[in-house]
Amino acid sequence: MTFLIGGANSLADTGYDIDNSCRFDDGSSSTLEINLAESANASRRTFTWSAWVKRGNITGAVQTLYSTGSGDDDFDSLSFDANDNLRIFCRNAGSTSATLITNAKYRDVSAWYHIVMRIDTTQGTEANRLRLYVNGEEPSLGTATYTTQNKNLLFNTTFDNSFIGCQKTNTTSLFFDGYIAEIHNVSAASLGPGSFGETNDNGVWIPKDCKDDLTYGTNGYYLEFKGTGTSADSSGIGADTSGNDQHFSLNNIAATDVTTDTPTNNFCTGNPLDVSGVDNPGDVCTFSEGNTKIVQAGSNNVVGWRASTIGIRNGKWYFELKLPIIDYQVFGVGDANWDGQDNASDNLFMVYIDNGTEVFRRGAGVAAAALSVTSSNNDIWMFALDLDSPKLWIGHQGTWLASGDPAAGSNPMSTQAITDTVFIGGSLYTQNDSQILLNTGNPSYANSSSQADDNGYGDFEYDVPAGFYSICTKNLAQYG
Repeated sequence: MTFLIGGANSLADTGYDIDNSCRFDDGSSSTLEINLAESANASRRTFTWSAWVKRGNITGAVQTLYSTGSGDDDFDSLSFDANDNLRIFCRNAGSTSATLITNAKYRDVSAWYHIVMRIDTTQGTEANRLRLYVNGEEPSLGTATYTTQNKNLLFNTTFDNSFIGCQKTNTTSLFFDGYIAEIHNVSAASLGPGSFGETNDNGVWIPKDCKDDLTYGTNGYYLEFKGTGTSADSSGIGADTSGNDQHFSLNNIAATDVTTDTPTNNFCTGNPLDVSGVDNPGDVCTFSEGNTKIVQAGSNNVVGWRASTIGIRNGKWYFELKLPIIDYQVFGVGDANWDGQDNASDNLFMVYIDNGTEVFRRGAGVAAAALSVTSSNNDIWMFALDLDSPKLWIGHQGTWLASGDPAAGSNPMSTQAITDTVFIGGSLYTQNDSQILLNTGNPSYANSSSQADDNGYGDFEYDVPAGFYSICTKNLAQYG
């Protein structure tokens, strides 16, 4: 298996920063849950739900953002369907009461999408009763079946619990995988996307500070994900900061799932969609934890190079790789054309681990050289990459190898010329269940020291060398 850093969208400085998001992992059955107080029917006929969403693993199954109800006969849901179209689906007493499905597919794992579900069943024009917006615009619909006028939907009721991140059916729970930020639920009011976002001078749809302009209503809530507690109260991850105290309880969401990967500072992750350079396409690796954890299960499988979400060709960057299970792993820096083999034309510098006992370094067209390191399970490898020099330093468990000092610019492990955009990457040649955890500043695991770069971005186990930065859009805009 491989992963790397490829192209991604970058948001300019908005003047309004979203500080946190919540990471949902479908493999861990992550969800937020609440039983809302029964309210007047107005909240069931007229309301607005807004959130920023960044997708994780693309599974080919329904992934639910927001739902109320359970079972197969009575539920309302907002989800990505199995074809990655955005969908509103409402079912009551075994009959479908409304379906909206976009023509567009939303599969970009590097991008943050702003999604607004606008409901007003009192409207005489049926197309105005259920509406969807993505990044400020109404997408075209491939399917559009509207509810009857004045229909009381199941959203915003005590009919059953409301869920963020899943829909419970009779046989399974359709979990979302990825990140969600800045959730507004405005009951008893139908609002367009301009209430939550705006277009900047570059024509990019961005969030705006709107909390004080909104009247949330009886069942309204605002989730900022600023808390780290596990209780459904004002200190918890699911804390409602609208003033309504509609606090969500947690299912399989931990403090490490509160992240700084947000629409206003997008961090690099792995990319499950990139299959270039894959040696054995049938040997599919598993992406999880918001595409920061990559696992190759089985034996004697080889999966080649995969790309992540941000390419870099200048600047000074720091990242860490944690190896929970040591096997035969290859990781480091390479260009988009790397095929998993040594090639003098590649911009390549890799670390090879053979079951932890033998560790080598290798550059393009350069014979392997042994490193005086034995790697064990859960070890962390450090990389400092100066693309302006160019120079590369490699460290292991807090120590830079070969007496390297990135901050001083001395004793790099490589001064190989870089002639193209390069990526963080690797391959898993699996004898056992091999794993790599990618940390460009947004880890899925707890660090004991929580070190940030000089700009205050990132969460690393070891000290970030002075002048080096985590791979996120705010740093890229300044230094990349």
